[in-house]
Amino acid sequence: MADTREYDLVLFGATGFVGKLTAEYLTGAAPESARIALAGRSLDKLTAVRDDLGPKAASWGLVVADSKDQAALDELAARTKVVVTTVGPYLRYGLPLVAACAKAGTHYADLTGEPLFIREAIDAYHEQAVATGAKIVNSCGYDSIPSDLSVYQLYRRTVEDNAGELVDTTLVASLKGGVSGGTIDSGRAMMEAVAADPAKGKVLSHPYSLSPDKSMDPDVGRQSDQALSRASAVDPSLDGWVSTFVMAAHNTKVVRRTNGLLGWVYGKNFRYREVMSAGRSRMAPLVAAGMAGGIVAGLTAGALLSRAAAGRKLLDRVLPKPGTGPDEKARKSGWFTMKTFAHTTSGAKYVATFSGTGDPGYQATAVLLGQSGLCLAFDTDNQPELAGILTPAAAMGDALTERLRAAGMTITVDRA
Repeated sequence: MADTREYDLVLFGATGFVGKLTAEYLTGAAPESARIALAGRSLDKLTAVRDDLGPKAASWGLVVADSKDQAALDELAARTKVVVTTVGPYLRYGLPLVAACAKAGTHYADLTGEPLFIREAIDAYHEQAVATGAKIVNSCGYDSIPSDLSVYQLYRRTVEDNAGELVDTTLVASLKGGVSGGTIDSGRAMMEAVAADPAKGKVLSHPYSLSPDKSMDPDVGRQSDQALSRASAVDPSLDGWVSTFVMAAHNTKVVRRTNGLLGWVYGKNFRYREVMSAGRSRMAPLVAAGMAGGIVAGLTAGALLSRAAAGRKLLDRVLPKPGTGPDEKARKSGWFTMKTFAHTTSGAKYVATFSGTGDPGYQATAVLLGQSGLCLAFDTDNQPELAGILTPAAAMGDALTERLRAAGMTITVDRA
């Protein structure tokens, strides 16, 4: 991409909760010479956000654009090398910006946890983005960078050790943090879409629904995101119980798409799942059962309520609102640790650790998204030569890994 554009990076949705956190992070993480702009619907609100960021952001530009105004989004994309967007649910608001970036050859990063949105983006704009050289990178927050980069780095280590291909691989998530209103609203958007068109449910349920080539999908038997078992069933070193991880259904699809985008380098017998630690107390089995049952019950109830106007109004009243989040003390007290246990065709065993501080959905996500945008803007010479609708690992690989390590996150791979 020619370096003739007005900005290196534009943050779209800068006046929202996560947008503000990401803007604040960029004031400290971006190079002094970085040309950054804040974008959103209201010039007054953008000005207020920039003023609150202090002197480091005083020279940042302001761009007014609405997510439903295609002409404004086309102009925005043409002015910058990279667009980072927090404007969701992406299924409702995201495709026009993807269209603008694919057309202009502009790199893009978002926070989506919505397989339906990614599938629509692939079908509509992948080929155009390949032609223009745009890297359209989905899921650049806690969902799904730790999952995606952990498996990618496991693969890199097995190649270095000549240890064979990856086979059974399981991520165990441990975290302290809340579920954001935006995440819940994204879930609702997908439920409403499926209620309107039940055929879309296959995208949510099929493990390879984001595959780049259906004819190459591995035939490794049934793979389920539901879990309730002793942790030692994952690896003998673990105690306690594991249960269903609420984001597994999305993250696993992203990891499998990475494998396909890279030419199935993880292996054609690569099996992947994600679970969540339920602890080691006497109550852990009940906690694990409650977590697994609660997720299924919650999704079922949400799907049923989404079918009718009265049900949607009820959800409006009882669920957290988009754009809301915990206070600074709560955000800073959060943490996450993801351990991924992998086996290879040669019998070797590895464990990858990806951990960070701060509430995963807010504080840590601002770091993950901010560094993704900076990586797309400034590290293009160190990235895989891929374009199109991509995953974090397929788009940025080692370059993003090194950035996140430098930003204070732990990313390691050890042979067991």
